[in-house]
Amino acid sequence: MEDTTMDDDERWRDLDMLLTRQGRLVGPGFEPCPELRAFLQSPDCKVLCVGAGGLGCEILKDLALSGVVHIDVIDMDTIDVSNLNRQFLFRMQDVGKPKATVAAERINARVPGVRVTPHFGRIEDQPAEWYRSFALIILGLDSLEARRYMNSVVCGFLEYDESGQPDLSSVKPLLDGGTEGFKGHARVILPGHTPCFECTLWLFPPQTKFPLCTLAETPRSPAHCIEYAHLILWGQARPGEEFDTDSEEHMKWVYERAAERAKQYGIHGVTYQLTQGVVKNIIPAIASTNAVVSAQCVLEALKTLTCCAQGLDNYMMYVGSTGLYTHTARYERDPACPVCSPGVPREVDPEAALQQFIDQLRSDPALGKHLSAPSVSMGATNLFAHGVFEAETAPNLTRRMADLVPEDGTVLTVNDKRLRGPMRVRVRYTSGMSG
Repeated sequence: MEDTTMDDDERWRDLDMLLTRQGRLVGPGFEPCPELRAFLQSPDCKVLCVGAGGLGCEILKDLALSGVVHIDVIDMDTIDVSNLNRQFLFRMQDVGKPKATVAAERINARVPGVRVTPHFGRIEDQPAEWYRSFALIILGLDSLEARRYMNSVVCGFLEYDESGQPDLSSVKPLLDGGTEGFKGHARVILPGHTPCFECTLWLFPPQTKFPLCTLAETPRSPAHCIEYAHLILWGQARPGEEFDTDSEEHMKWVYERAAERAKQYGIHGVTYQLTQGVVKNIIPAIASTNAVVSAQCVLEALKTLTCCAQGLDNYMMYVGSTGLYTHTARYERDPACPVCSPGVPREVDPEAALQQFIDQLRSDPALGKHLSAPSVSMGATNLFAHGVFEAETAPNLTRRMADLVPEDGTVLTVNDKRLRGPMRVRVRYTSGMSG
């Protein structure tokens, strides 16, 4: 068998320059050594890429060319003709096939030694322990809801000690990239240390809304026709049926009705691709923006995994519409974040029953909208749980909070089917404890 040791050393020469030399800009605790490359290419350094679209294709390529060997990719979409202009891993013969499967095959064929494992399906269908098995997760998504879900997953792993400090072994690094036309961003989320996605939801502008009177009476653009079919005709023609943005049949129905309305009013430009963009609030992607944002995400991944350089702290914005502009910002954590904080403070009467505490949570303007049938636990102890433990824990509903939670400042975990992850609530008693 031919000796390929020299070839590998030559292939990864630039990477070794980073990992085997000391410098002024290295990260905390960095110790240059050849073993860093061995770790980066070992099964202990699995990286998950969520999304195999325009940004995901770039991320997979950059990871493979940066020395990461064990990569998984998950995506629920299949390849459409409209994807081919920017999602460079796909060909015309791939139309209709799962994006994750084809992307993995292309990378495995083009980059020697890399092992990309595809997963065709929804991110919600994977158990939490599966996500825990990865050293790092990179998001290449175009959905706000999907980002919030993945954020809740990694924050769900976070544990705090008695003093409220995060346990470093429970921190799962999450890198998020996003693009909108010529604009893009990359951010580093280290739960418990940097702001999580929920802490900075204000960064994402609300979706454009059209007055219903304009949609119904005086449509003037293709978007008006599409939203009329989506928001008005759908409910009239298919009452009680929820519209699924991921259903091809549902999207085609809206497109066809929108095209009919556009023809009626002499409006041109309604296409199936535009229908998808309006309904899903998707701005057409630009290949160069995907490349820039992916490069930043994968560079931050390399820094996080090896500490070879100081990491981004913690947000980078890119604008390429009028030249080249980038800006970095250090956003702050929300100390009352229900997803990543040590616990949202909640004043409680120690004489109140557990049921009163639950009702208080449900009536809270900020928290109540996320709760329908909450379960409450303290550590590994279920105070009240729906389902198989309901009969066993129901008697606790009438017991005093002071009896169930004897220590002021205790963190309780609240779970609900509406929540994307556990909510932490820190109990603060409003009066002295009585016996």
